[in-house]
Amino acid sequence: MFARIARRYDLANRLLSGGVDVWWRRRLVRAVAHTHPQSVLDLATGSGDVAFALSRRLPASTAIIGMDFCQPMLDEAEIKKSTAGGAYANVAFQQGDGLALPLETARFDALTIAFGLRNMADRARALAEMRRVLKPNGHLFILEFSQPYRWFRPVYSLYLRHLLPRLAALVTGDRHAYDYLGVSVEGFPPCPALTNELRTAGFRRVTAHRLTLGIVALHHATDSGNAQAAAA
Repeated sequence: MFARIARRYDLANRLLSGGVDVWWRRRLVRAVAHTHPQSVLDLATGSGDVAFALSRRLPASTAIIGMDFCQPMLDEAEIKKSTAGGAYANVAFQQGDGLALPLETARFDALTIAFGLRNMADRARALAEMRRVLKPNGHLFILEFSQPYRWFRPVYSLYLRHLLPRLAALVTGDRHAYDYLGVSVEGFPPCPALTNELRTAGFRRVTAHRLTLGIVALHHATDSGNAQAAAA
């Protein structure tokens, strides 16, 4: 599904969010920068927007890997990188499954995932893998759709179920992919439930900040370090 929409994925994001998705990612990158990581994994990187934004904000010495299951999306990211004239020399892209990351344990200071957790077939397993590849006391940042404030839900539901798929079909030619988007967003847990899932997975100091009437949330969690101790 993502392979079918890869070429128009960025354009669809800008139009369907009214450009607000750029601000959401900016908030994510700003939060990551405050932790001063030397290594970052951007999981479900898609066409690389977050990885590139991290490269622009963080020191050139910061190693950034963008990983995605969908090779056509990574191909779009590589095109962006190749046309940037060496601006993103500290960014590398790699194909990988979020449920079985092809990466060593305790490798990264920070891990970001923007609008990708919904697409994991097994969230608990994905969170366990994220925790495994983080260093002890490493930072996890999740930017994801959430459940809006109660008074806004009827309007938002109308947009997700009826307007968004029609607009997306005009932009990408693939209405089915955005029917899936609406279903996956409405079925995703609200902030308190996701916070509990993160704690169950072994993360601590979990915070959540709701953005844009609650339709998006930025979660920040710290790894407890026990997963690395168990692996050793």
